[in-house]
Amino acid sequence: MNCSRVIFSQHAFVRMFARGIMPELVVRAVRSGEVIAEYPDDRPFPSFLLLYFEQGKPLHVVVGKDKSDEACYIVTVYEPDAELWNEDFRSRRKK
Repeated sequence: MNCSRVIFSQHAFVRMFARGIMPELVVRAVRSGEVIAEYPDDRPFPSFLLLYFEQGKPLHVVVGKDKSDEACYIVTVYEPDAELWNEDFRSRRKK
């Protein structure tokens, strides 16, 4: 995802700290991750769910993007649960 800058929300920092996820990893995920879902009606900015793999481990990053200046706002970050997501981590398992 092309971003003029990457800005972390307080919620994202809290979650990252609790989950042991470093900001540098999140920035790599934003720059190189795959968009697996789009939420165009989210406010204040449309958001995207990104999937990124680092050393074989999946990471999901929710990013809101301000189209006026291309700034990316990190909403939350987590390692997807294999019990909730399909093997490719791109779609949720059916209940």
